[in-house]
This record gives sequence, C-alpha cells and structure tokens, in this order.
Amino acid sequence: MAQIDAYFQYLIESKGSDLHLSEGQPPKIRVHGAVTPIPDQPPLEGDSFRDLLGEICDPKAFERYLVTGDLDFAYEMDENSRFRCNYLKQQNGLGAVFRLIPTEIAALDSLGVPEVVKEFGHMRSGLVLVTGPTGSGKSTTLAALLDYINSNFNRHIITIEEPIEFVHSNKKSIISQREVPIQTPSFSDG
Repeated sequence: MAQIDAYFQYLIESKGSDLHLSEGQPPKIRVHGAVTPIPDQPPLEGDSFRDLLGEICDPKAFERYLVTGDLDFAYEMDENSRFRCNYLKQQNGLGAVFRLIPTEIAALDSLGVPEVVKEFGHMRSGLVLVTGPTGSGKSTTLAALLDYINSNFNRHIITIEEPIEFVHSNKKSIISQREVPIQTPSFSDG
C-alpha cells in the first residue's frame, strides 16, 4: 500500500471530491466545494513529500515532471478507487491535485443533460466540444455519451486521453482507449 493511500482513504470516507497537496502545507480535501485540512497532519516537506508523490507513478514520468513541472496520470488505489492525478510545480515547490473518479459510468439520461446530447451519439462524423469549468461534469458527460454509443451502436471508438479517467468495457462497440504519452506520444500523433 502506498503511503498516500491513507489520504485517499480519508477523502473517500469524508465523501470528498479532491485531495490537494502542496509543499509547506498540510494535506487538504475538498468536500462539497469547501477545502479543509486533514486533521492532525503536518505540512508536507522536502524529500518525504517528493517520495510520497513519486511512489504512485512511473519513475520516468516522475523524473520528467521534476524537469517540466507538469504531469497528468491516473492512479488506481484498488478496484473501487481511481484518481485523476495532476502534479504541478508552484511558487512554494511541488504540488498535486487528485480527483476521485466514479467507478460507475452514469447513464446519459440520469445526468439531466439536454436531449440533443444523446443525438451526438448518432453522428458518424463531425466535432463535438464539451466545455466548462473544473468540476462541471465534462468527463462524466463524455463517459456517459461514450457508454450510450457503446451500448447502442456497432462502432469502433478510439479515445486519446491524458490520462484515461473512465475505463470502458466493450459492449456493442469496440473501444480502444489510448493514453498520452503511454500509448501515443501526443494528441496530434494519436
């Protein structure tokens, strides 16, 4: 078990959405929009913080992060807990934000999106942009739309993601999920 898993477990038990780690600060979680420190945790400092971050990602990717200051990947703590991980460098040193990814893909009808969104699933070509601020449901909407297509049509769906958030199983369609930079060097190459 990775050392950071204790923070993830606290996040899940608190019904939070995000874990925020920042050098010189205690770990914090976001619950219903409010950010609060995890009780009785000291500030994250130096080599121990660096080791904590390095423990859950590919060593080469971590070395690249230390040079470039940015890294996105997904981490699966167990079969029921998956996180979108964003490592960053900031004024005070290293930092990271982790978003809990739901393990179940919501049905498109359950999201309350306009009916026209379902029609996107019938398109054979074109461009659909799903935009919005952080936490507005972009990834959830896209996952639900892909699941709708996967459940209703015989298609080959190829995704290019950084990182892969929702993992899709083949139903009526075949889904090929590719992650930048693991299965393809970039979005344009993908």
